[in-house]
Parts: sequence; structure tokens; C-alpha cells
Amino acid sequence: MKALTGPRYLVPLAVLALTLACAALPSLRWLLVILVPVLGVTLLDFFQNRHALRRNYPLVARVRWLFEDLRPFLRAYIVENEREGRPFTIDQRGLVYARAKGEVSTHPMGTELDVYSDEYEWLGHSITPNEDAPESWHVRVGGEECAKPYSSALLNISAMSFGSLSANAIESLNKGAAIGGFAHDTGEGSISRYHRKHGGDLIWELGSGYFGCRNKDGSFNPELFAQQASDNQVKMVEIKLSQGAKPGHGGVLPGAKVTPEIAEARHVEVGEDCISPAAHPAFSTPIELLEFVAQLRSLSGGKPTGFKLCVGQPHEVMALVKAMLETGITPDFIVIDGAEGGTGAAPQELTDNVGMPLREGLMLMRNALVGTNLKDRVRLAASGKIHSGAGMARAFALGADWCNAARPFMFALGCVQSMKCHTGECPTGVATQVDWRQRGLVVDDKAERVARFQKETLRSLREIVVAMGYRSPWQLNEHDMYQRIDSAKAGPLDEVYSFVAPGQLLDAPDSTHYAHAWKVSAAHTFRRVSSLAASLHP
Repeated sequence: MKALTGPRYLVPLAVLALTLACAALPSLRWLLVILVPVLGVTLLDFFQNRHALRRNYPLVARVRWLFEDLRPFLRAYIVENEREGRPFTIDQRGLVYARAKGEVSTHPMGTELDVYSDEYEWLGHSITPNEDAPESWHVRVGGEECAKPYSSALLNISAMSFGSLSANAIESLNKGAAIGGFAHDTGEGSISRYHRKHGGDLIWELGSGYFGCRNKDGSFNPELFAQQASDNQVKMVEIKLSQGAKPGHGGVLPGAKVTPEIAEARHVEVGEDCISPAAHPAFSTPIELLEFVAQLRSLSGGKPTGFKLCVGQPHEVMALVKAMLETGITPDFIVIDGAEGGTGAAPQELTDNVGMPLREGLMLMRNALVGTNLKDRVRLAASGKIHSGAGMARAFALGADWCNAARPFMFALGCVQSMKCHTGECPTGVATQVDWRQRGLVVDDKAERVARFQKETLRSLREIVVAMGYRSPWQLNEHDMYQRIDSAKAGPLDEVYSFVAPGQLLDAPDSTHYAHAWKVSAAHTFRRVSSLAASLHP
């Protein structure tokens, strides 16, 4: 018989001996309340055969699990410095918290950034700041085809669905939007009763599942769409082509999570899997996408209609602008979602490796529209880790007309970046459907914080615009933004990246670095085509 040695036997025998000793001594029997359950867990680990560590190190191996659970919190609060955290650093979150609470967001003793690192960039200020700049700005969204154009704030709430966020979180965001006079994107989960409760302006996002306007088989239902879109609370319609966190990927909300309230909002059955296909069933080519835009604009009564995407293939962007030129149909707006964006859970490899970051995606779309003389007909919005006035100013310098934010508004609600969004165990009640967890999120208080964060961020943007000597953020351009190339060299952004001139793609596409993408793109397909086929089908 093998000797009972090693941690595999030592811990169970020690716990058993301690339990028996306490049972034999009347003065220590109260400890049995603790020791009996501990002995049970130890024996369970000892005899189970699914986990090698627990089998070889009964009870002790569970300490590893404890520290795995605590690791994100220990790292965030003890190990990381103010600028190391991901996805948002302590400093970035602290800025949002301070503005949401109405606290001082100033910083003493100068910047802590390494201004000679290759990550450093800055905006050029003027010797003569323009203090006569307007106190605030709005942007008109909607072209000639729009009967009901929308005057949009420059910072709106980006797409987050009810189901991903709690009812109290959705209510707080929408009430905050109503207080501050800005828009709240519904996310692809459609319009819930919580979006409607406080009357804040809505951007209705339509994903590939067509939630809220779908037939039983998941196809698009025009009548249901027209009925929902006619609501005066809906100000714009956004077709979601892809999102930064998981571009080119569909999704499934398991039936176990489809509650009666979620089913009501999405027009699906309670308890059934809620599927979002990777691709839209309603269209498959650039021309068909634009025809779908025109259809939704008409069905909504002339409300601004556009689409959101995380940019992937440059030739697909060129195919889109070629389709606009061929059909004469233009979206009222395009939202560029950077690959660094994302509020919900997504496959790790997609999150880390697929999709174009916001800066490159925004510049590509800007160049495509400017290079085809379409920029004045299409508004551009930027979304992807924008949390400050400086971040907004950078987006405007690259061609954005307004900005959206998601995670910063979650921080304004009280999110502590616990990275539990996909588990239902969000400690602050923001990203959960568990009643007792979301009860801690008080709607009236958080709505005020949401409105205050948006207002203070726009105030920061104005301070930057004034300091740069401009009257509006739309005057910012690539010459105003400087980037360090290395510790010895820096220059304006147009020395680092290429910016095409108006009409350049039409007049001389070979003179741009998009020459290949232009040649292999065509209005009738999102696939690459030969140069000959592209010339036959521009």
C-alpha cells in the first residue's frame, strides 16, 4: 500500500484530524460549524476527477481561483499606476467620474505624459485665442431627401442595448439625454419601455436581426418599422453593419436570458434564442444597401438615415462611394466605430485582431467622401474610446462632424471597469439583469451625472477650440494635430498620414495611396473585382 504522503493526502488528513479533535473537545465543538463544511469541500476536491489541481491539492487549489477572481481588482487598485490600465486607465476613468459628479477635474504640477515618446501627440494652440466662439454648437443631420432633419448635439450616447445594460441603466441614460438635450442610441436590441419612459431623443439602431421590426423568420418587416419609426421620440435611424468589438461577427442572446421585457422590445419569443446573423438579409451589395437606406428614410417619414460600421477592407469603402455616385442615393450620416470600441463581450481574437482603429477608419472614410466630392452631403460621426474634449477635438481634426461615446457614459453611471459585463455579475448594476444588483443604480441621481458629464466634456471641447483660435470645431483639420514619430522628430498629421484633396479620387485616383482599392472596387459588389470588371460596373 502506498504511503499517504504529499499535499494530496496531507491536507485532507489534517482537516479530518482537526475536525475529529474539535468534536472530541466540548469547548471547541463550536468550530465544527466551520470545519465540517471545509472537510466536505476538501473531500469533494479529493475524489472528483475533473480538475487536476483540485485533485492533487484539495482545498488549497481553490486559493488560486480566489486570486484569479480578485486579480482584476488588485491590479486596478494596487498594482497599476494611473496610466497603465486597460481598456481605460485610472486617470481616464477619474476624469469622467469627476465631470459626472461636478467635481474639479484639473491637474497640478504639469503633465505626467512622456512628451518625447512616440505615443505623444498634441493640438496646436493659437497666440490669439478666439474668446468670441459660440458657447455651444449643434450639427444639422439630414439632406434634401429628409423631411425631418435633426439638430444633433456634438456628443451623444453610443449604441448599447437593453439586455446588455440593465433597465435602470437604460432609464438613466435616456433621462440624462433628455436633461442635456442630446441623443441616445438604442443599440440593436430595439426600443424598450425603458427607452420611452423619460422621452429622451433616440437614434434607433437596426442590426441584422431587425429587432423591433421583424417577421417570425427574422426578415425585415416594413410595416412594423414604419409604425415604430413614426414615434416622435425617434430622431434618426442607424443601420448597424458592424461594430468595433466584433466586426463581421453575429451574435446570440441565449433563450435563458430572453425575458418578457426583452422579448417585448425585440419582437421575439420569451425563452427562445435571439439570433443576429453576421450579414444583413435585406441587402448584399453597396447599391442594395443604399436602396435600403432610402427605403427606411421614406418609411420613417423622412428622418435622417445612415449606417454604422467598423472599417475593414478599403475597397469596400470605395465600393460604397461608387454606389453613391451611380445611384445618387447618399446616407445622411455614417458612424465610424473604431476597433478599440466595445461595451459588451466579444470573441477575444476578434476584439484584439480584427477591424480598423478609429483614427485609420475615420481618415479612410473621410478621404473616400472628400475624394469623390460627397463629404458635404454625408455627416461623419466618430465612436471609439472618446472620453474627453481633447479626444473629440482629435476626431474633428480628422473629419468628424460629431462624436458618440459608450463606455464613458457607463462610467458616468458608476461603472468601475470590473470586466464582468458578460457574466451578469456587474457590481454596480450597469450591465446586468439581476434585480438586486441593478437596484443599487438610482435613476434620478445617475441621470444627472450622465447629463453633467456630457455638458462638461463639451465645455472642455470649447476651451480647446477657443485656445486654437477657431469659432467652431469643424475648422480643425489635419494641420492642427501633431504626432511624434520618434523622440527626435514630430510633425503635423498630414506628414504622417495621407489626406486626399477634394475630387482627387475622381480626377486622379492613381495619385493616391488608395489606387489599388479604387481599381478593384465596384458599386454592384462588396467583393474585389478585376480592373476590367470595375470599369464595366463602376
